[in-house]
Amino acid sequence: MISPEKLKIGDEIRVIAPSRNLNIISQETIDIATTRLNDLGFKVSFGKNVSKSDGFLSSSIEDRLKDLHDAFVDKNVKAILTVIGGYNSNQLIDIIDYELIKQNPKIFCGYSDITALLTAFNTKANLITFYGPHFSSFGMKHGFNYSLDYFKKMLMESSSFEVSPSDTWSDDLWFLDQEKREFIKNEGMFSINEGSASGVITGGNLSTFNLLTGTTYFPDLTDKILILEAHAEVKAFHFDRLLEQLTQQPSFTKLAGLVIGMFQKESNIDKSTLINIIKNKSKLNNLPVIAGLNTGHITPIATLPLGGTADITSKIDNCIFKIKV
Repeated sequence: MISPEKLKIGDEIRVIAPSRNLNIISQETIDIATTRLNDLGFKVSFGKNVSKSDGFLSSSIEDRLKDLHDAFVDKNVKAILTVIGGYNSNQLIDIIDYELIKQNPKIFCGYSDITALLTAFNTKANLITFYGPHFSSFGMKHGFNYSLDYFKKMLMESSSFEVSPSDTWSDDLWFLDQEKREFIKNEGMFSINEGSASGVITGGNLSTFNLLTGTTYFPDLTDKILILEAHAEVKAFHFDRLLEQLTQQPSFTKLAGLVIGMFQKESNIDKSTLINIIKNKSKLNNLPVIAGLNTGHITPIATLPLGGTADITSKIDNCIFKIKV
């Protein structure tokens, strides 16, 4: 796997919209995000087509592809942040020039629907990508410090680190009222199946990751640490059948371990429901399984290297998730 260079003060970060466009983000959020990145010492630039719309809150496939290729080719750009997620970044994966990506490796970061691109870059360009905040995430006034700390640990520093639970978490619509936030005490990670494992990280958003099954973009799960998270629209029965689909993939029996992110309240997947789902899948019996990782559609979130390596330990009284850099 190709590990892109770490970010340094003075580097340029390009913002592109391979899924939904910049128009759905308020000007206040854009300004806060830009200022926050500037204050970290970075220059911020935008793809030429980030604000165009094709009627589906995205620009055309051709415009999105051009911005993506331009960002990788531009020697001044050292990292690429996606505006936000959505539903259609997989429209691009058949027409991306993966040799161009391979020859111009750089940080590519986002989550949710961006899982399709992050995984395709892993499998087709051997590029380590990053499951972490969007550009829009940087527009959050309050409750962003944890996300920022792990963004810097992952993308600016060169030491291995453990991903510890945040003190509190939130599932509110922060972008509607930045001063009216609801924060909940974080109970932390918990063990479902005990054990330990080391392996290369893969996964991301479960619904989007499953879109790749049966394609050449889907990764070999052998010796992988699979990370999964889900949007609020995924209820318990959705999560159960989507996970079942993954267990039916040919290489699933060689998986090293499973780590599940925190669920949004609207999903109604509580601790006991999740444990019941996992315990009813015999193919997971011999796998270490941890849940409650700060990743996905809650805030705050850690930045995780897809294609990078991790050690996990799952014990009833202690769960450890360590990124190896």
